[in-house]
Amino acid sequence: MSFELTGLSEKVAIVTGAGRMRSIGRPIAVELARAGCDVVITGTGRAPADYPADEQAAGWRDIESVAEEIRALGRRCIPVVSDIANADAVGALVTQTISELGRVDIVVNNAGAARGPDRFNVVDLDPVEWRKVIDVNLNGTFLLSRAVAKHWLAVEQPGCIVNISSVGGKIAGAGTAAYSASKAAIHALGAAMAAELGPFGIRVNAICPGIVDTSRLDDIDRGENWERLRHIIPMRRHGTGEDIANMCVYLCSDQGSWITGQAINVDGGQLTIR
Repeated sequence: MSFELTGLSEKVAIVTGAGRMRSIGRPIAVELARAGCDVVITGTGRAPADYPADEQAAGWRDIESVAEEIRALGRRCIPVVSDIANADAVGALVTQTISELGRVDIVVNNAGAARGPDRFNVVDLDPVEWRKVIDVNLNGTFLLSRAVAKHWLAVEQPGCIVNISSVGGKIAGAGTAAYSASKAAIHALGAAMAAELGPFGIRVNAICPGIVDTSRLDDIDRGENWERLRHIIPMRRHGTGEDIANMCVYLCSDQGSWITGQAINVDGGQLTIR
């Protein structure tokens, strides 16, 4: 007996934060396209001089490169430079999606604030850096989810929202207050929206990745420290963007249609008690 995910053909998805070569957003966008979706992807418009060395060596072009991958699968793709923490920009993104692709069925809130300047104990944390993290991670998720949900309610259409969170929203560590608070708040936001929107056929879930090998963690050397992280994972390997993408596609499919209001760990068993 074969198992095939259904219900994604000809759907339209918005995936934020999908421009990096080694990332979570890129494989989510690509795998949704492989499953039959047309995809709108967003990025921040990074300057090429700021790309990691491997992206520069590969001639990477941020969301334009991801758009080419999606089109090669026979699906439509619209790459958009957008600030998802800005309400006007979010409104324009939703309007453009509906205008050019006719509908929106799926939202994946993946965009995240840059890692680093916020990694201080609370007493040393600059309020400016706190707000940056909250603006992108939490407020961006709120703004896009709210805008698309309002549209779905207006046209009486079901839909699916997947918020990319983190196990850090469940097990906060020292020096991660802004990040962990933003991710924990995403869980609460999603649970509330799931309760509010479930009667209208709109589902809202979060995925909580563990340690995933992406450019976001390039500040950790890939030697002894990286191996130490691997050994705290029961499955004894770091995650990949594809691991997260597989769960995301499942949640968006017919087979995931009775799942809502959840924050699901995809972490190789790193967090086994929640």
